[in-house]
This record gives sequence, structure tokens and C-alpha cells, in this order.
Amino acid sequence: MSPAGPTRPSHDERTTRRTRLRWLLPALLILGWLGVVTIAGPYGGRLSEVQQNDSAAFLPETAESTEVAAFQREISGDQPLPAVVVAERDGRLTDADLAFLGERSEEIAVMDGVDAPPSPPIPSEDGHAARLFVPLANGGDAEPKEVVEDIRRLLAEDRPDGLDIHLTGPAGIIADLTAAFAGIDGLLLLVAAGVVAVILVIVYRSPLLPLTVLVSSTFALVVAVVVVYFLATNGWVTLNGQSQGILFILVFGAATDYALLLVARYREELGSTESTWTAMRRAWRATVEPVLASAGTVIAGLLCLLFSDLSSNSSLGPVAAVGIAASVLAALTFLPAALVLLGRRAFWPFRPEAGAIGRRGLWQRIADMVAARPRRFWVGTTLVLLVGAAFMPQLRATGTSETEVFLTSVESVAGEEALARHFPGGSGLPTVVVTEADRLDEVLAATESVDGVSEVSVLGATDPSAPPSGPPADGPADPVVLDGRAAVEAVLDHPVDSDAAVDTVRELREVLAGVEGANALVGGPTASQLDTQETATRDLVVIVPIVLVVIFAILALLLRALLAPLLLIATVVLSLAATLGVGALLFNHVLDFPGADPSVPLFAFVFLVALGIDYNIFLMTRVREESVTKGTRVGTVRGLAVTGGVITSAGLVLAATFSALVVIPLLFLAQLAFLVAFGVLVDTLLVRSLLVPALTLDIGSRVWWPSRLASGRTEEAAPEPAPTGEQG
Repeated sequence: MSPAGPTRPSHDERTTRRTRLRWLLPALLILGWLGVVTIAGPYGGRLSEVQQNDSAAFLPETAESTEVAAFQREISGDQPLPAVVVAERDGRLTDADLAFLGERSEEIAVMDGVDAPPSPPIPSEDGHAARLFVPLANGGDAEPKEVVEDIRRLLAEDRPDGLDIHLTGPAGIIADLTAAFAGIDGLLLLVAAGVVAVILVIVYRSPLLPLTVLVSSTFALVVAVVVVYFLATNGWVTLNGQSQGILFILVFGAATDYALLLVARYREELGSTESTWTAMRRAWRATVEPVLASAGTVIAGLLCLLFSDLSSNSSLGPVAAVGIAASVLAALTFLPAALVLLGRRAFWPFRPEAGAIGRRGLWQRIADMVAARPRRFWVGTTLVLLVGAAFMPQLRATGTSETEVFLTSVESVAGEEALARHFPGGSGLPTVVVTEADRLDEVLAATESVDGVSEVSVLGATDPSAPPSGPPADGPADPVVLDGRAAVEAVLDHPVDSDAAVDTVRELREVLAGVEGANALVGGPTASQLDTQETATRDLVVIVPIVLVVIFAILALLLRALLAPLLLIATVVLSLAATLGVGALLFNHVLDFPGADPSVPLFAFVFLVALGIDYNIFLMTRVREESVTKGTRVGTVRGLAVTGGVITSAGLVLAATFSALVVIPLLFLAQLAFLVAFGVLVDTLLVRSLLVPALTLDIGSRVWWPSRLASGRTEEAAPEPAPTGEQG
């Protein structure tokens, strides 16, 4: 060190250090991500281990059927999971048929996962069928799906010619649901990734950039899966197959959308500077606010599902929110680092060069066209959406039976159909009524008086191997009384998951409410289905206003205005109504679906409002940025021109990824796939491209009320910009 003090680094040395730092930071970020993915990778296929697909487990503790189930557990421990084996042939069953069923019943009794010996074969009155009840252990090491598959394989061996055998009941339905969801880890991801790859190649006309974006989306999914696995393992969320499928699709779609926004701005900045580092720094700064605001809006909307009384709905909120957070993290850390290291090579063979003059593109022409006649565009677009919305009341979202949720042939459905042909619909899976013991006789009489109830008996101390309904062979059982309460079993005329059975339980509850002092509670499989439907309907009424208020608050803070957020929310709600109307026409008259779960419109609302606002945020943040210096009219035209391509690409990606849900052959996911995909396209191509810009242009600077931009002072001073190239 010299007496004059430390020597300052030369200009060349400082430049060298900056250059090294600009390479080192991205490299360290990528290495960090690779380390995380290496550690987390093994958890990728383990989400199915923590799935729960039994609908009864999702009910709130206050539901009648939940309280009845708790009473049953208190008197007899954990309730077994019922499986029903039904055998039928065209003619009468032979002695060999019954002997075969008896032998198989003895073999099933010693299988792992079977809670108690099955019942002996019970022939139907017409002699064409027989059934036996198999109580499976509810919990333990053996998974219900594995036990059901083992029993089905056993029943298929050496079966007499002409004898059809099916395993159904709650255990069979759960096993078939689990099998349907088995495609999530493989086929769903493969289809989603393939669709995204094709769209990205078309958009960018580059092989390397789509690969980089896909890697970023995959890394986001790995992080999301690990976090969700940890939450589910510790019991903090309840994961089912549909939540897992939505998580996978949402992460791929959202991560790609955020990547598209960053890449578009990065390519725009590469046209004004030689330095890829400078271009990325500018792009990142310009992108981070709308991306974080967009993600925050979606996360806030999803977390509103925590107000749901159905744990299947409330758990989807944090599960999907984790996916969005992981998508943002990857898009704002890994992807910028990878693009900086790749430089302009990422866009090969069409590398953007500094100083290149963009051509007048499609979205500039659309923006000019909307600006010339804004009122005509917003009125026309509104009328089109209102036509679709007029059909929304036709959406039948009152619930479906469990067997109607499958879009392909499955054994449990075939078994339920066989039972309905030969046995009383609700036999074997009775409705249970818990009442005050001193009102037992009145409750028995009231239950018998309800149309649709075929048999009534007191729940007594019976042999656990006996069928789970009806009195013992030697006469009525003494009631089991616990804390002054007893129970009644009612066999329904109709299949337990049918609309007719649900109506019977609804009427039964109304009748029993009139039995003074009984405090009767109605439970069982059919009552659980009814409680699920009613709770889902309640959730729709409660959650919709909460989501709208939360999103309005976020938009007001982001846009620093009150009028613009109201307009944006109104346009998205109108788009949702039109989507539900078109969906009703398709489901009812083209696909002939039996109806829809009450959660379908709720999920469609949450996803479409949050994601529709997403694209409006991308547009309006750019419009506001331009309006500050150029005025609202010029800012709107330029904002639409430069964001049109990227937002349209993002909408196509998200619509395509949600469409991939149709590979899971379940009614709920097929309906949700169409509604979200179609709704996103409506938002992208009509609402954001025509309706919102036209309204903004017609209202003018007042759209920013009450901020200072509403005065319109900058609008008068701003010159019309030169034509710009299409930047999306």
C-alpha cells in the first residue's frame, strides 16, 4: 500500500469484475436450482401416496352425516369400508355358481386388508343374481385399491362360464377413482408438456427458447410437489386426485405464462441495447411488478377457498397457491439466469439485434382499429357475451351420483347397475338415523312412513360378518344405546348414489325434524352425498363475494384507481357468465352429461376470475405505464399493440394445458377443463383484446379516477407515437 492510500482499480479492472459478476450470479442461481431439483426430484411420483379420494372424508364436522359417522365409530370403532360383490347370469344361478361364491368368500376372509369375514352369498328374489358383503379395513398398511384389485383377480379365476361378477360399493368406487387418477403422474404431464412445447415452438420459431421455458416450468413443478407432499404428509392439507391434477396443470400453465411475459419484454429490450445483461435488467424490472401482482391476485383468489366448508375445496386453495408461488419463483430467478447465460443464442435462428426496426404487426393494426371506433367494439363485444350468458341458468350443477362421475366403463359402475336390476337399491349400504333413545319408536314409525324407504330396523349388536342392513335372522335386535342415543337403519328403494335416493334422504330429514325431542340426525352414504352437495352450494354463495372484494382491493392498489378495477372485474364476470352459458349448452345438448357437481361453477369462477384478471393486469399495467407520459388514448393503443402477442400466446398456453385434464376420464375434470380453457380464450381474444381497450378508450383518462392520471393533462401534451412493431 502506498502512502497516498489504496490504489483504485482501473477502468478495465472494474469492467472485468462486472463482467465476471454478470456471469457468476446467473451461474450460481442455476446451480442452486439444480441442487434443489436433485434433492426434491425423488418426491415427484409420491403425491399419490398421500391422496384421499373418499368424498366422506371431505365433509365438515358439523354435517349431519359426519356426526352420525362419529356415533357409529364410538359404538363399534372405525367403520369398515364396504365392498359389495355381485354375481349375475342371464338365467337362474346354478348350484355351482353359489358354491363358487362360497369358496371365494372363504378365501377373501383371510386376505390382507379384509376387516372381517364376508357374508355368505345372498341370492336375489328373481334367482338371477347373488351378492356378498366384504368389509375392508379402513386404514392400515393395505391400500383399498390394492385390496380391491386382489379380490377382483381372485374372483376372475376359474369363474363358471356365463357368470358375470363385479366388485362395487364404496370400496370399488374409490379403487376405480384411484385408478383413474393414476394417469396424473405420467400421461397428464406428458400431454401438457407436449402441448406447451408445440405452442412455444410456433410462437418463438426457435428450438432452444421453448426448451428453456419448459425446464423452468418443470423446476417449478418439482418445488411445488415437494412442498405439497410435506403439507399433506403432516396433515395440513387434504390432497385428492383432482387437486393433484389441477396443481400439475396450473403450474405448467402459470409458469409458462410468466415466462412468456418476461421473454417478450426481454426481446423488446434486446432491440435497444447491445448488452444482454442490461436488456434482462430492464426487462426484469418492468416485468416483476405485473408478474407479482398477477400471481398475488391468483394466490389471493385461490386462498379464498379456505372459507369453504368442504376440505376438498379448502385444501385446493393452498395446494394451488403453492403451485403459483413456485411458478413465480422459477420465472423470476431460474429463467432470467438461463436467458442471460444463453444471450441472443436463446432466440436462434431469429436473433433480435440492437437497433432493429420492428415491423407494423397484427396487434398494432388491431389497436388502431379499436381506437377508431371504441364504442362500437365494446357494445358489440358485450352483446356477444350477453348472448352466451343468457344460457347460464341451464347449467345443471346440483350434483351427480358417484357412479356418474366416470366417463369410461369401470367395474364399480357395472356392479351398481347389476345390483339395481336384482336388489333393492339401497340394500347393503343403509341410511343411518341417530336419535334420542326414548324417541326410538316414534323415529322408527316416521322413517317407515317416508316414500322411498323399503326396510327399517334398529341398529343392534349383530354379527360383524352379517350384511350391514336388516335385522338378524332370529328377530329384532336390542338397540345399542350410547349417551342416551340409539340408531335406526333404513334401506332405500333406489341406488344409494342416485338422485332419487338423495331426494328420499332430504324428505326423511324434513319428516324427522317434526318428531319432537328426537334430535334426529340422518347419515350414511346417501346423506354424505347430500351434505356434500349442499355444502358446495353454500360455498359458492359465500366465496364468490369474498374473491371479488379481495381482487378489487389488489387491483385498486396496483392501478392506483377505483373505476378501472370495477370495470375489469365486471368484464371478467361477464366473460365467466358467457362461458358457463356455452358450457351448459355443450354439456346438456351435445355431450349429454348427467349434470355437474356444485363445485364446478365455484372452481370455474375462482380460476377464470383470477386468471382473467391476470391478463387484464398484464395489459393495464402496460397501459398505465405508457399513459403516464403519453396520455390514456395513446397509452392504451400502444399497450394493446405491444402486449397483444404475448398475452394471446399466454392464453393459448393456459387453455391448452387445462384442456389436457380431459385425459383423466372423470366428469368433473372434463367439465372444468372445458370451462377454464374456453373461458381463458374468451378472456384473451375478446375481453382483453377488444372489450377492455375499447372501454378504456371510450371513457378516456377518467378510467384512472381518482388518481392524478384522471385529469388527462398528459393526454393533451403527448404526441402520437410512431408505429411500433409487434412485440409479443
